[in-house]
Amino acid sequence: MNSLVFDSDDLSLTEDFLSRAYARLRIGHSGSNGIRTLMRRDAMPSVSMDELAFNYEMSYAVAPLGKLALCTVHEGTIADNTFHGVKDTYGPGDIAVLAPPEQPYSGRVRSARYNVMMMDTHLLNQIADGEPTGVPVRLTGHRPHSPAAARQLKRLIAHLRDQVLVDPVLREEPLIVAAGAQMLAASVLAAFPHSARTDPTAQDRNDAHTLTLRRALAYIDDHAEDPITVTDIAAAAHVTVRALQYAFRRHLDSTPTAHLRWVRLAHAHRELQAADPGTGVTVTGIAARWGFHQPSRFAAAYRTAYGVLPSHTLHT
Repeated sequence: MNSLVFDSDDLSLTEDFLSRAYARLRIGHSGSNGIRTLMRRDAMPSVSMDELAFNYEMSYAVAPLGKLALCTVHEGTIADNTFHGVKDTYGPGDIAVLAPPEQPYSGRVRSARYNVMMMDTHLLNQIADGEPTGVPVRLTGHRPHSPAAARQLKRLIAHLRDQVLVDPVLREEPLIVAAGAQMLAASVLAAFPHSARTDPTAQDRNDAHTLTLRRALAYIDDHAEDPITVTDIAAAAHVTVRALQYAFRRHLDSTPTAHLRWVRLAHAHRELQAADPGTGVTVTGIAARWGFHQPSRFAAAYRTAYGVLPSHTLHT
């Protein structure tokens, strides 16, 4: 998990750097005076976030990335971004898939500043069921299905960029990394049309019985300190993700991820009770260890559950 920065006015160095940062590519530019390329990448396992700025017009042709790449434009234009059967142009405020992971793409950057968020495709399968044949979940459209869905996804991407990926301490906490990646995958599936089944089948409804719930609860209790996913919980309960989610809705009026957060909150509570503040232990450190990276939200959830602030528990 690391960060890298690139700043150059040399086109050949820029092409070489971008080829190493993404995939084999070619870039073109009609002139070479006064050009500048800026890029910063912050990364954690399975997810990276790039901030790019080009003060010139650049054409690009990129080999398949092997990852899902979402582009959010802040200034300028990404023109004629083209992959198989699709040609589109993105301006300020737009968020879109640059290309499916297995396809090459090309286009032009027109004096643009934008983000590229790349994620491993297996993250989508960690929170959703694929087709019955085991085909991985895939996006079936390159733009969000609604402006509201696009706004929500952009807010989450900005949050991960500004609160998690830039913080070297948080990037080292396994539960925070896992939670961030899972939230991102869930938001992508909520924003874009995709191939995953969402409604439980008749078999899923039949499997959503109390034994499934007991198996899931036991697995969560035994593995709360691990970066587990909804798919892991479903596998432990021997059902699909849809059946697992339906079981939690039916019997607890909750979700597997909400229950997992509650269990981790309870662990944080016990750790705060047992901690000695004189040793340098902090509320923020304990919260981060249990997957809570926003102190204000942790404090609010803690107070709702236990009636006091976590700092009170630590110092009494």
